[in-house]
Amino acid sequence: MRATHVPEKGTILTEQWPAPEATRDGEFVVRVVAASVCGSDLHAVLHGTLHPLGPTRAGYPGHEGVGVVTESRSGKFPVGTPVLCVPPGEMGGTFAQFMLLDDDHAVALPGDVDPSDLTQMRRYMMAQQMGTCLYAMDLYWPTEVPERHAGTCVIMGAGSAGLFFLQDALRRGFEQVIVSDKQESRLRIARELGAHMVRVPDEDLASVVSELTGNNGADLVIEAVGSDALRAEAVQIVAHRGIVGWFGLYESFDPAPVPIFETFRKCVRLQASVAAQSEPGLVSFHEAVRRIHDGEVSVDYCLGPVHPLEEAGEVLRIAERGGDGHVKFTIVP
Repeated sequence: MRATHVPEKGTILTEQWPAPEATRDGEFVVRVVAASVCGSDLHAVLHGTLHPLGPTRAGYPGHEGVGVVTESRSGKFPVGTPVLCVPPGEMGGTFAQFMLLDDDHAVALPGDVDPSDLTQMRRYMMAQQMGTCLYAMDLYWPTEVPERHAGTCVIMGAGSAGLFFLQDALRRGFEQVIVSDKQESRLRIARELGAHMVRVPDEDLASVVSELTGNNGADLVIEAVGSDALRAEAVQIVAHRGIVGWFGLYESFDPAPVPIFETFRKCVRLQASVAAQSEPGLVSFHEAVRRIHDGEVSVDYCLGPVHPLEEAGEVLRIAERGGDGHVKFTIVP
């Protein structure tokens, strides 16, 4: 089968690999219909945060995808089942014609899904990243007694994750959501979804947050880009006893500066989120599939260009420079 290979930093190739086989109970093989590029893929391939086993894995680093079961030793996922692929994010496997999954790393799509309808399948593919966002939001904004005031939420980055966070923040009752990004096209989507948009660096995010919160700061700040500088800025603009959610992955394995004095002075809670794919029962991913099926969320702005597997490297570089006006990219094996 054809699948990507990342032998070293900065290199992603398409090569022939042995097709996977289901050899254990609970395993099944999926023919990948579509895969999607995630911001963490950029860090892994282009910035050097490769998993040590990444070079040995077919389809690495892709981990967002949908497909159809073609071989199964699972009672939950018989042959012909359309599925959302939820492999462990650090290992991936969706940039391939076929991939091996098990009962703990997939969600069956609704019965009315037509796996031959690429547009429909691409919509459901968004449930992978949306699921990671819902999982993260439960960490960032848990139910507390007494209940926290959901006043202002700031989301740094209007990529697909940032826009999913925006929709969920409004659903959770935040009175205002401020979204910052460099790309005007993405900010227009944020505004249509109900956010106050800030185009950085032309506008100063800290000044806007101060003005819109009466100098109090934001109750919740989510860094959804993967920037050490923005993670530090998030501490500066969060309110006293506010929460900072780190979602965008680290740029490198090196230590990064954190404004410790400000963190202590304002009694800030710092909360990272990773490994949503290990959530028992994949509850957040099931919920994301349900919201898409029931039309409770908007995802069509993510249905950007479709590229063949051989263009994966080019697509990663387009995404790294801001997407050229697109929020999301699809890879078709």
